Amino acid sequence: MDRFKAMQTFVQIADQGSLTRAAEALGTSLPAVVRALAALEAHLGVRLFHRTTRRLSLTEEGRHYLPSAREVLLAADAADLALKAEAREPAGQLTITAPVLFGHMYVAPAITRFMQRHDKVRCTVLLHDRTVNLLEEGIDVGIRISPLADSSLVAQTLGTIRRVVAVSPGYLARHGTPQHPRDLHGAPCVRGRVDAPPQWVFHDRGKTVSVTPSCRLEFNHLAPAIEACAAGMGFGTFFSYQVLPHVAQGRLKLVLEDFEPPPRPVSVIYPNARLLPARTRAFIDWMKTEFSGLRM
Repeated sequence: MDRFKAMQTFVQIADQGSLTRAAEALGTSLPAVVRALAALEAHLGVRLFHRTTRRLSLTEEGRHYLPSAREVLLAADAADLALKAEAREPAGQLTITAPVLFGHMYVAPAITRFMQRHDKVRCTVLLHDRTVNLLEEGIDVGIRISPLADSSLVAQTLGTIRRVVAVSPGYLARHGTPQHPRDLHGAPCVRGRVDAPPQWVFHDRGKTVSVTPSCRLEFNHLAPAIEACAAGMGFGTFFSYQVLPHVAQGRLKLVLEDFEPPPRPVSVIYPNARLLPARTRAFIDWMKTEFSGLRM
């Protein structure tokens, strides 16, 4: 038995005073109304109506049950209306993840502007440099700098960033500017990840070129690695957004730009769901506008 439907039927019978009129109001057949009422009475173990050939009236149990049934139906209607309102207007909790430095520099300011526009949204931002599993960790939206491998997620590209080689102008003044990736063989380098592969990969006229610089200094965080490069400790390979402010200030220079690997996509990712909450849809659209044409 569909208890909710049976309860709706009971209330309509009480309001209409007739099984036939209740069937018309519900848009169903008279036999269906009779079956629903009989099933509800069997479930409750009481008679809800006195029925004769000419008259239909509530029993004492029916009179006691009617206010409670109305309350349940009204609460269900209120819940539906609240959810439909949220579907139209962004509201509720939104959890977002992004890489640490990119999140700090670009994503967090965009989220702040989004929150200023949508005052009914609550937001938690988790910045991690590991690959986060959105489904397992209960995260609504992620910003990712890499192609999407998980087919259970949807990715929309926001833009692209480059993998670049940076070095201080002072180092180049002392040692010269490399003209080809092979010039980096044995050259001093700084790493921003202790688990980074020893080889650096470049592209030369459609072919992959791998070189192995000499790592003199490594960190488990990017910021001090960038500072070490700016201080003249050697070459470093970074995402373009990580070093462009230092390039603009003249503290770093980019080299071997003609040999960079293909740019990586920056994507907004989210679970593959047909009906996304309004807050999620609004945030995805917001990020697509904020990062439109991103090329770094």
